[in-house]
Amino acid sequence: MQANDVVVSSWAELMNALYDIPRTAFQRYRSDFVYRGVAAHSWGLETSLQRLCGDYVNVEGPMLRTFRKYAEPGSIPADTLLVRLAVAQHHRLPTRVLDWTVSPKVALHFATAEEEHYDKDGVVWCVDVRQVRDLLPVPLQNILKDELAFLFSVEMLPDIKSLKDLDAFGTKHGSFALFFEPPSLDARIVNQGAIMSVMPGATLCLNDFLQSYPQIYRRIVVPKELKWEVRDKLDQDNVTERMLFPGLDGLSNWLKRYYGPGPGKPARRNELGTGKTAAPERPIQDR
Repeated sequence: MQANDVVVSSWAELMNALYDIPRTAFQRYRSDFVYRGVAAHSWGLETSLQRLCGDYVNVEGPMLRTFRKYAEPGSIPADTLLVRLAVAQHHRLPTRVLDWTVSPKVALHFATAEEEHYDKDGVVWCVDVRQVRDLLPVPLQNILKDELAFLFSVEMLPDIKSLKDLDAFGTKHGSFALFFEPPSLDARIVNQGAIMSVMPGATLCLNDFLQSYPQIYRRIVVPKELKWEVRDKLDQDNVTERMLFPGLDGLSNWLKRYYGPGPGKPARRNELGTGKTAAPERPIQDR
């Protein structure tokens, strides 16, 4: 566990930890945090590019360039770096981008969706974007002030046209984390309340940045014993694959889990060497 971990033991404690939102100066209950759910508490914030391993630093540029070259006409809505990164990340190309959400329950979905990791405590990372903005280089802070914006949109950085431009900005001004709203490419991005983050260097990891500023983040730990209760209550709240991944694939993934054997129950499989199939422990019902 980390010093910034908050371990909960019930659904009520979990909701209190995630929704302890003070009133703003405008008397609204609006969070300054963005959230990222992961299935195991030991997992960090490495990007999909870093998880690619190998010579990922030198393949990043050619991979993104080739993605742009072979993409169908019109599938990348604008020729800016953040748009290209957002589209590539959305379609599962390894990038230096990390996915976040403005919704605590969407983050909980991703912390509890993978049944193969129900033997591990899950985690919801919570990062205070307002404090992260105060750590941005002054030129970037000024853009947000001029636009009266809380987060960057993909149109706000026209002078950063390439990965080299972004890296050079980091070399000049130091390490930072830039959170931005991706374009509404499809219902998946909209329904997930998607936010993305990027750093000025392929080797930079948000873990290291956050550990240098422990006041700007915390992690809510969801014990493995609590995961099934959280999962079922998210289903009741309609926070499911059917809503977050609209289409037949998301619908099928939700139904597979919803009608599955449940916590601690083995999947139905052939018995080795017998040719017989083990009977299910209970009939499948609507509820």
